[in-house]
Amino acid sequence: MSNKHKILVVEDERKIRSFMKAILDTNGYQVVTAGDCVQGEFMYCSHRPDLVLLDLGLPDMDGMCFIQKIRLTDATPIIVLSARTEEGDKVEALDAGANDYITKPFGTAELLARVRATLRNHRYEKLEEGDSYGKYVCRDMEIDYEKRKVEVCGEEIKLTQTEYNIVALLSRHSGRVMTYAAIIRGVWGSADAGSVKKLQVNMANIRKKLGSRPGESKYIINELGVGYRMEDEG
Repeated sequence: MSNKHKILVVEDERKIRSFMKAILDTNGYQVVTAGDCVQGEFMYCSHRPDLVLLDLGLPDMDGMCFIQKIRLTDATPIIVLSARTEEGDKVEALDAGANDYITKPFGTAELLARVRATLRNHRYEKLEEGDSYGKYVCRDMEIDYEKRKVEVCGEEIKLTQTEYNIVALLSRHSGRVMTYAAIIRGVWGSADAGSVKKLQVNMANIRKKLGSRPGESKYIINELGVGYRMEDEG
């Protein structure tokens, strides 16, 4: 198997680092590794990877520092791999610029799926955000950006302008967790005291119109306490 994507793994635990390298090597990725933040920054500047897999609990400094430094100049996708399970940690990392957050322990299949989704999503993001053309298809749902139309099973779904803007924003970042704050900025441009509640009300209406039943995640997945994620195309 051949793959041109280069991945930097920044992880201080040698066994986990070796395990991840073996998985990625086997699946055709080019892999470089680092055991701490300083070495990670050096390897990043030297190799310019297409994706970074980053542990937060590094021995020399918190992995959040790595995210913040990279985001000053680059949009290279970063997936955080961390044992920290608190919602606040996930939100902080995602708002700082991480593209995804995987909680340890994680399975091989999940890791590879998240890597594929993040790389694919980053490729889409290289297109201008304002591009009004093209379509998004997920199973029996289709979004036509040019016509600003959403269909499910060939039937048009009547969305308000705000509801459509939310759906379109999530679809353009499909596979990526978008925090409440990021969605609010993208749709309304600014936040107020009731912004999250306003988003949740709109999302409840969207899910109902798309045919989701209570407790069911159809097309849009609710990452509790963090934000929402649109399913990948396909």
